Amino acid sequence: SVDCSFSRGVCDWKQDADDDFDWNPADRDRGDGYYMAVPAFVGHKKDMGRLKLLLTDLKPESTYCLIFSYRLAGERVGKLRVFLANKKPAPIWEQNKGKDERWRTGKIEIFQGAGTTNSVTFESERGKGKTGEIGVDNVILTSGLCPED
Repeated sequence: SVDCSFSRGVCDWKQDADDDFDWNPADRDRGDGYYMAVPAFVGHKKDMGRLKLLLTDLKPESTYCLIFSYRLAGERVGKLRVFLANKKPAPIWEQNKGKDERWRTGKIEIFQGAGTTNSVTFESERGKGKTGEIGVDNVILTSGLCPED
């Protein structure tokens, strides 16, 4: 498994230059490192911020599991979507509100065909809310199917 978390991960993360705002590091409550976040008040409604994880060395014809922590805290904070490579039309994962401020776990299976997936993009879309944030942390890539809960 590959640790792509932000504090000590070995992965290559890039801010998208063509979006409306950047994701920023935010300190964890317990002080052990940081996660990436978009505060609710950044930008205008419908503005997008994209954070891209560049994937190298994924074997073709293989299956991988992307596991990550996320939270959508605050009233009408916006949407968090995940896209694979540049297959733009539809996100493979989307969440648009949190029931509370707690961190949750997202899991996505990535099937590598002959054409390999070379990136995963976390996209934050600004909502109407003025408080809270969208956060992502503890991104791990493992080979094989995602584990059942």
